[in-house]
Amino acid sequence: MALTYTPQRWGLDDSWRAGAACAEVDPDLFFPVGVTGPAVGQIAAAKAVCTGCEVRSQCLEFAITTNQEYGVWGGTSEEERRALRRAWRARHRRAAS
Repeated sequence: MALTYTPQRWGLDDSWRAGAACAEVDPDLFFPVGVTGPAVGQIAAAKAVCTGCEVRSQCLEFAITTNQEYGVWGGTSEEERRALRRAWRARHRRAAS
């Protein structure tokens, strides 16, 4: 996924949320406690909701560009988003060099 990194946009328009598959699901599903044991199944269940979501990419970009550290966003776990964020920063550092 190519991130555009336009954080100013997120404060102005969050209409994408209206089309989110998770809008009708208990938000606690997307914020498991931990990453082991019962949380593994909860993370998988949250990701399953994201699988068919029409605004999955917008959700993921929002989470990465606004530094959402916790929960499942755009079908990714906390660790997956950290890796995506590191890769994005590395690409931009290389491009700036």
